[in-house]
Amino acid sequence: MANRTDPLARSIHGTNPQNLVEKIVRSKIYQSTYWKEQCFGLTAETLVDKAMELDHTGGTHGGNRRPTPFLCLTLKMLQIQPDKDIVVEFIKNEDYKYVRVLGAFYLRLTGTIADVYQYLEPLYNDYRKIRQKLNDGKFMLTHVDEFIDELLTKDYCCDTALPRIQKRWVLEASGTLEPRRSALEDDFEEEEEDKEDGQPMDVDEPSGREKQDHYRARSPTKERDRDRKHERHHRERDHDRDRDYDRDYGRGRERDRDRDRGRERDRERDRGDRDRHRIRDDDYNRDRDRERDRDGRERERRDRDRGRHRSRSRSRSRDRRERDREDGEHRRRRGRGSASPRGRAEDDGRREEPKKRKEKKDKGAGNGVDSNDPEIIEMNKLRASLGMKPLK
Repeated sequence: MANRTDPLARSIHGTNPQNLVEKIVRSKIYQSTYWKEQCFGLTAETLVDKAMELDHTGGTHGGNRRPTPFLCLTLKMLQIQPDKDIVVEFIKNEDYKYVRVLGAFYLRLTGTIADVYQYLEPLYNDYRKIRQKLNDGKFMLTHVDEFIDELLTKDYCCDTALPRIQKRWVLEASGTLEPRRSALEDDFEEEEEDKEDGQPMDVDEPSGREKQDHYRARSPTKERDRDRKHERHHRERDHDRDRDYDRDYGRGRERDRDRDRGRERDRERDRGDRDRHRIRDDDYNRDRDRERDRDGRERERRDRDRGRHRSRSRSRSRDRRERDREDGEHRRRRGRGSASPRGRAEDDGRREEPKKRKEKKDKGAGNGVDSNDPEIIEMNKLRASLGMKPLK
């Protein structure tokens, strides 16, 4: 509720007055401690006391973009929208310079073009010093008239976008504003009259701020003529600059063409070197591939010869074994055919010995008892008479 605009406030430039301050800056103001503690419940009458406590101007500062009290009070004035008479009293206040600057800044945001020029131009004669806080948190010394000139000539002030206004000579040509008359213009007219009469001037040479005010105090007609003269001078200077630019541009194009030719030659030389290196690399790769193919063929041939040698060796060993077997068979066969009768008898005897041993073994199977032995026969008879089984 404390951040809402007064329901009785009227729209400014077709929008809510608080929208004249950017949304990000406005949210920073709503979150600041000064807004919550000092600006809560302020009215048009109590706002003057807070404005009298100001000691510097500025927008936001620091890493988190904290707003200054000057900007917080400006947003509060946009919220409650005081009467025009109160704002004019702020501007006419000569005791408190920051109250005057606050009223001028608010009028620049909300006032009409005629009111802006009418009430702010007289402040060009206020040369009092004021402090302005920069974005990095440091203070800069400036003056009231410089601040007013920034409001009338710049599009941005105190981190706030200023509404666009027309030039003064346009308004004078349309009859909206009267020609501006400086407070020092009478003194300059007297000086001119003294020059015409030939009397020495008692007025000292203006210096510093007076010179600056002298240039600002010219009449609107003179200012318009001076602006037109400046525009003519700028056009002539731009024409000379364009001519010089064309000449320099032609020279620059020649230099660029020479530079491009040199670069093209360097590029051609580099391309030739790259081609030579590429041809050399291709020859080297081709020779290396040929060598690799030759080594592969040699390896395959060696493997093939090694396999052929192994198969040949296996066939030789097989043939040797077969020949040895055939020779052994042949020797045994020949030995049997050439044996003597005695030898054959001995061989038959040697062959019959295993047969006899086998028969004897068969006869003595069981407990090794021979049934044809006479002793065994007698023993079996005795056992039969006794009713016992015969020996086996």
